[in-house]
Parts: sequence; C-alpha cells; structure tokens
Amino acid sequence: MHFPPLDLLVVGGGINGCGIARDAVGRGLSVMLVEEADLAGATSSASTKLIHGGLRYLEQYEFRLVREALMERERLQAVAPHIIWPLRFVLPHAIGIRPAWMVRIGLFLYDHLASRKKLPGSETIRLDRHPFGAPLKSNFRTGFVYSDCWVQDSRLVVLNAMDASERGATIAVRTRLVSARRGAEGWEALVEDVSSGAKRSVSARLLVNAGGPWAADILKSRLGVNTAKHVRMVKGSHIVIRRHYEGAQAYMFQNPDKRIVFAIPYEEGFTLIGTTDVPYDHDPRGISISEEETSYLCEAVSTCFKEPVSPKDVVWSYSGVRPLYDDGSISASVVTRDYVFDLDAAGEAAPVLSVFGGKITTYRRLAEHAMDEIMRFFPKMGSAWTETAALPGGDIPGADIEAFTQDLIRSKPFLAPDVGRRLARSYGTRVDRFLGNAKKAVDLGRDFGMGLTEAEIDYLTTSEWAATAEDILWRRSKLGLHLPRSAAGEIEAYLASRRTFAKSGMRP
Repeated sequence: MHFPPLDLLVVGGGINGCGIARDAVGRGLSVMLVEEADLAGATSSASTKLIHGGLRYLEQYEFRLVREALMERERLQAVAPHIIWPLRFVLPHAIGIRPAWMVRIGLFLYDHLASRKKLPGSETIRLDRHPFGAPLKSNFRTGFVYSDCWVQDSRLVVLNAMDASERGATIAVRTRLVSARRGAEGWEALVEDVSSGAKRSVSARLLVNAGGPWAADILKSRLGVNTAKHVRMVKGSHIVIRRHYEGAQAYMFQNPDKRIVFAIPYEEGFTLIGTTDVPYDHDPRGISISEEETSYLCEAVSTCFKEPVSPKDVVWSYSGVRPLYDDGSISASVVTRDYVFDLDAAGEAAPVLSVFGGKITTYRRLAEHAMDEIMRFFPKMGSAWTETAALPGGDIPGADIEAFTQDLIRSKPFLAPDVGRRLARSYGTRVDRFLGNAKKAVDLGRDFGMGLTEAEIDYLTTSEWAATAEDILWRRSKLGLHLPRSAAGEIEAYLASRRTFAKSGMRP
C-alpha cells in the first residue's frame, strides 16, 4: 500500500512532533505523523508537569529562553485552560546556598521579562507567620512566593494530535519508521504497523525528525544521515507520595548542590516530588528510578519539611530521558534546555529537519520556528496561526474553568462532584462528546471506578488513540494512582471485547 505524496512526514509522537504536525497542517501542508508506541509514551509524559519560565535558568543567563517560556506560559494558559492552571510556588530561603538579594533580583526579572496578565507577581513572606510556612521546619524564616502553571503533560500532547488530525493530518500511532531514502522528489519511507507487521510506503517532500531520545539513532540507522549535532540524554526521575501537606501551594527547595527540587500537589490526594538530573547513556526504553535517586529526592525534601519523607512512603515513581542538545556543559544540571534545529538539505537532497532539545513549555514556539526553517521549501504555506487558537476542549467561555466545572456538575447531577471536576479538567468542552444526552449514570455504561465509564473509554479509543489500559490509566489520565491494580485487567478485558465485537460488526 502506498500513500499519496505528502509535504511532511513527522517522526515522533511527543510534544514537539505533535506540535509541528498541528502547525504545519494548519498552514495547508499535507502531513503524516508516525509514532512507534503511544502518543507521549516517553519523555513528554515524564515531565514535572509544569508550564513555567524556568526560574533557575536565569542563573545560567538563558534570558531569551526564559522570556520565550514566560510568553508561552500566558498563551498556553489561554488556549488550554482545562488542562493548564495557575499554581503558587513557595521558595524558602536557605541560608548559605543563594543570597536573598540574588533570589529577589531573579524574581523581579521573572515578573518583568514578559507581559503577565493573569498570574500574580512575586512577594516576600515571613514563613513563621504565614500558612505557607506551616509544613516547613522552623529554621526557615523568609520565603519568596511566585507564580507558574501546572499542566497535564500527556494530555497536552494528545490534544495537539487531535487538532492536527481534525485539520487533515494523518496520525499513525503504533507505526514505526523502518527506513527512508532520498529520492528525486523527496523521501521514500517504509513504515510498519507495530501490531500487525503490515508495511506501507510513504513519499514526502520533507521529513521532520522529532524522535527525542532516538533522534540521533533515527538519523544514522534509518535515514543514513550524519550530523555534527548530538543529543545529550539526561535522566529525570520523580516520586509520588500521599499528600504531605495541606494547601494548594507548591514548594521549590534549594539544595546544597545548587539543584532545586519541587514538591507539588498532585491528583488531589498526592504530592509529586522531583526531579533528578543524571547523565544517561543507555536505552531509554524501560527506564526506571534508581534507589540513589529515590533517596536523593527523599532527603532533599526532608531537610525542609517538618515531617520527613522516606522511600517507604513512595506509592509511585516515574522516570524519563530528556533529549537535550549537547552544548558541551560538564554538569547535566546546566545543559541548555533550549532547542536547536539541524536542517540537512545540501544541494538537491531531500531535506530532513531534526529537532534537538526543547521544553514542553515552548513546544508551540518551537513548532513556529520549525515552520520558519522549512518555509523556503513550501513558499505557499500559510502564516503562523497557533498563538490564539484553542486546543480541543479549550474553547471555554471566558477561559473560566471553575464556572465551566460548576455548570457541568449542575447539568449532570448524577456525576459525583469529584468526577465532574476530573472530566471538566480533562476534556473541557469535549466532555459532551461522550456524556452526550446521558440523564443518569447507567447511560454511561459500566463504571470501572473513579467515574471511569465505558462511555469515556469508548471516547478515548475512538478519538484519542488509546489502545491499552496503560494508555488510559497512566497517559490519558492518572487514574492508575487511584484505582486498584485489578482495574487494569478489567479494562483490558473490556477493550478486548470491543475489538471482538468490532470485527463481528456488533456492539459489545
């Protein structure tokens, strides 16, 4: 089977690949994206879940990156208010690590490097007199409070893929790029369905390599292209414990090694702690946290919280590899988080654009810059458009997610309030796609727990490319934290029954 010739073949279904596919198809280009596993299956679902400017990057003089990230923070909050929301961070002043004057200057820059319309600015507080100081040890007297945003990272990826698909892009999940060679008119690629083994040929004028940790391998082993730019893999791990303190505030702790560790309210009843920065040179597949990383994170927050955290408190952990651009830094903690492009298009050769590095916060701007890089190959492409375009479900009146949530709970009184909040925060205005005209809970089919119904699962499989219980419980949601382990088997059985009935032409 051979697809009609494309303008772009995008390799990689993380945030950068999906963001580029969305931007490109919205400018009139024909686009296909191939992802070997699930969308956001690697780095893009292993972040600290923040849309932020990167306060600590000011120490590394990355002013352009911080300014760009702060601008994107405002834009993304506006176009996806259902999955991105404000968060106040408390930074206790630790004597002997960074002087207070340095922190104040950093926060002043953070407040003023870019326009800030919605989020409150920074302030200095007395921790011994403020509720934010209650969970902390008594030796912390002064604290600094500033604003950033929280994001459901894997849902951000999926929403970009959904929008790209709805605008005409082909999103081929669980489809592997086997190889590609340069032809007279562009790239001749061979892709393979991972499940069936079926292979198809794809022709594309230009190839975008957004393979993240695998970007260099894709260039060398699948495309036969050499480059002087390299990925430097840095492992970042997080732990999750039961809620460790009261309140909706997050904490940013400074460590003696000059690194910072966050403690963030997570999924209602939990606290997320991270991250580490460890050089990594192994296969990114199957990566997991080490005992040393777990101990490091526990010790880092235990020096600040009154109640210590120990490895036995950990209920879940996750790790990811950040595919950073190798700028020659000695320490993994100071490797640039900025992005770099490598456009290989010498002579008449079919062009390939490779993406190195980047942050989830700046993915949209990265995609715009990628379009600038390839514009000479597509002079008739449209202009930039994503700055104010809502992501699926984000067209909430006034971007008022609280009012929207309350309206949903009132209109569907059979939904428990916590379920209504979860659905509003996950799907926004798209929630009606599966709640529809339901008048009572039974109309949504079986409830697998926490309000996860057959209707929601059906929506995730038909509209969001979910294929397994893991996709549903750990990427389309984080319900795996809340449900018993048996839920995964029950969901897999339901998915299997749907596939069986689909083959027969009947409904389960």
